[in-house]
Order: sequence, then C-alpha cells, then structure tokens
Amino acid sequence: MSLGDTPVEDPTAAAGQNGTRPSVEEAVLGGLPVAVADLSRLVRIPSVSWAAFDPAHVAASAEAVAALFRETGVFDDVSIRRALMAGTDELGHPAVIATRAARNGRPTVLLYAHHDVQPPGDDAGWDSPPYEPTVRGDRLYGRGASDDKAGVLTHVAAIRALALATGGDFDLGLAVFIEGEEEHGSKSFSAFLEDNRDVLSADVIVVADSDNWDVDTPAVTVALRGNVAFRLTVRTLEHASHSGMYGGATPDAMLAAIRLLDSFWDENGAVAVEGLTSADLVIPDFSEDDLRRDAAFVAGVSAVGRGPVLSRLWAQPAITVTGIDAPTVENASNTLIPEVTVRVSARIAPGQSADDAYAALEAHIDRHRPFGAETRISDVDRGNPFLVDTSGWAIGELKAAMREAWGRDAMETGIGGSIPFIADLVRVFPSAQILVTGVEDPDTRAHSPNESQHLGVLKRSILTEALFLQRLDARG
Repeated sequence: MSLGDTPVEDPTAAAGQNGTRPSVEEAVLGGLPVAVADLSRLVRIPSVSWAAFDPAHVAASAEAVAALFRETGVFDDVSIRRALMAGTDELGHPAVIATRAARNGRPTVLLYAHHDVQPPGDDAGWDSPPYEPTVRGDRLYGRGASDDKAGVLTHVAAIRALALATGGDFDLGLAVFIEGEEEHGSKSFSAFLEDNRDVLSADVIVVADSDNWDVDTPAVTVALRGNVAFRLTVRTLEHASHSGMYGGATPDAMLAAIRLLDSFWDENGAVAVEGLTSADLVIPDFSEDDLRRDAAFVAGVSAVGRGPVLSRLWAQPAITVTGIDAPTVENASNTLIPEVTVRVSARIAPGQSADDAYAALEAHIDRHRPFGAETRISDVDRGNPFLVDTSGWAIGELKAAMREAWGRDAMETGIGGSIPFIADLVRVFPSAQILVTGVEDPDTRAHSPNESQHLGVLKRSILTEALFLQRLDARG
C-alpha cells in the first residue's frame, strides 16, 4: 500500500465527549494517521544533501517542514535559515528554526532532527521505489522514512498533541532546529549555532536521531562513538603498464593499497592501529547470535573483533573501507594500476578526541606504506565522541515518559554510529542537558536499501515526547 495522497482523519477527532479537551495520549492516538501521512509526503521529497544531487530538493524539503511547524499554531516565529560552511564562502543547505518563548519560569527545550537523507543507492536493492512511501506489515518503507524524517514528525506530532490537550495554553518554551545537511557532514552546523545562538538557547536539548533497543523497548543513548573519515590515495607508478611485461617485479597500486589497508586490522579483525583507544563502559548482554541476526550475516560468516559484542560496537574503535575508486571488473585491462583511492571511515571510542585519533591513523599509514608507496590523505572529516551526563533532572523526566508510553523501563545504551555535531552543542550551550533519543530499531536499515520506520515505534516515540513536554511544562 502506498501512502502520501490518502485522506486522513482530523486529529481533533480525538477530543473527548461534549467538546472537552483530549488527554495527551488521546491526542497522540487521534493524530497518528495525520502524522503518518505527513511523514509519507516528506519521504516523497528526495532531499539528498550530497554535492552530486540537486539542492532544490533539500530546499523543497525545508519548505515542507517549515509549513508543518507553522501549522501547529504554537510558535512565535518559523523561518528557514542558512549559514556558511566551515572554511568556505558558500552557504550550507537550508535548516528550519521555530521558536516560542517560555513563560512563568518554565524551561525551554530545543528539539533537533534533520530533514536531509542519504542517497538511495542502487534501486535494484529496494523492494519498492525509495521515494514512494509504502506500507508493508507494520512498517513504512522509503528513504528517510526513519532517518530522520520520522524524527521530524515525532517533534511535529508531539507538539500538536500538547497543543490540542492544552488548547495551546502552555508555558513551556520551545525551540526547533531541523538541519538540512546532517547526512553530508553538518558542514555549516557550527556557524549556524553561532549565528542563531540566542534563539536556540535552551535548558534541555533533545536530539532525535538515534535508535531503540528493539521495537518493544525504548532506549536513551548515553554513549556515542566519534568519527574520522578521509580519502586515502595510494600511488606507485607514473602511469599504467602491461601486467605481463612488468608484473612480478613492479609494485602496482592495488597491491600496495591492499597491503596497507590490511594493516588496519589484526588476524581477528580487531583494529590494530597503535594509539586508537577503547572506553570502559557498562555493557548489557548481547550475543553473537543476536549480532548475526540484526546485521544479517550470510550463513557461515563469523564475527570480528574481541570482547563482548556491544563493547566492540560501542566502546572500541572500528575501521571500515566504504568505497574504492579503481577500474571496474567490466573495464579491467591487463595493466598494472598506478593509483588507487579509497574512502576510510573510522569510529572512535568515547574518551578519545577525533584529532588524536586522526593523528594515530596518519602515523600508522606513514609507517605501513608498502614498497615505499606514495600516500596522500584528503577530504578529512572529524567528529568527537560523546558521553551523556546522566546526573541531571531531565533524563529522569524522559525515562518516566518512556515508561508511561512504552509500558517498560528504558535501556541506557551506546551506539556504534556517530553524531559529531553534539560536541558543538556542548560547546555553544554548555549548561544545557542533552538527551539523545530516536525512532529507529534493529530492523530499520538506515542508510541501506529498504529503510523503514516501524509504525508502532513511531507512535510510542511521539507519545514519549508529548508526555515529556507535558512534564516539562509542569515544572516550575
């Protein structure tokens, strides 16, 4: 079933008998069909922020998101803004800001998500078109259906529910920041925060871009790995040469690149780069069988690394080669390749700075250049890891809301991925309590073909946030 143009019921249908206001819970349930339809409309916009894609789609997505927040009727101002990308005179992709001033001593909460998405990849890998929102079972499929347009709709729908339950008469301050380039490195994020520091200042920041333990168990992410990513070029020859004439004595770039890349790991697949560190975190039980299921191992394939599985995913470094520029198999001729370029993505354990990790990787590459090969590093992205301070009052309010919405206690989890801009939030708003939540689950397949959003998780995530906002509105 395809969604996006189907009429949906009015969320005000959730109102109680004789025109009484609904509870927050009733408002969320009554508004869910509208939220799903709005999410479907956003999924139809191919808002890929990568340089090779049409930026007009990201601009259209920003306009659609801004309209959703304006339609809530609760904000003093909703606008679309841009900032300069770091080290350039070019503007980044458009972001949406919405603000409502706090009253009567109530706190202000900043709600973050992003409306840009990853490229779709090969259409052949999708069971339905990536930008055609499609429901199969209890999931809505489409690029960005979860990461992170469901995060955007969680904010929209939670605010709608709070407004409906209170008649719009609440004192909580709200700031909304919906970024437009998170999937392309948040290159204007730091400047954007500086430019909009006053309107985005908040007591609590909710970053809705993470995952849950499973479809029935909520999670608060308390540890995030950092990242170091770069292009690595390996060069051994001035030009290609005949592999029969010179092979066996001449070091081609592919041989050198393979040898160099292999040095990143030991015989167990654990990272072997001197200077990359691990963190000491409390890790829940999670078996290798669970890993094989969630990561979709091919039969017979074994896990890599050492130690408890979740330590490997949350508290240890990881290195992945995410792309190789070299002749395709179809275009391969019998020549020695003079130059190979790869994209290296390293995840950094909490407790180590991205600068220190990059220095360790750079030194390792220099020490392990096979046959004296020339190496060049470029296009470097760095993001620091993050550990959430769990001593503040806000995380208690969030866990209470999760318990009420999900019917069970939340897990405190780490995440193997990175949200590097959180370090900028800490720097610009050092007194704010930062909470990392999300709408994903182990079967979401974010960034992959057949990305999907579990609709039950979406409902519970919206209800969690609506109850959380209600609890903050009750705080003096």
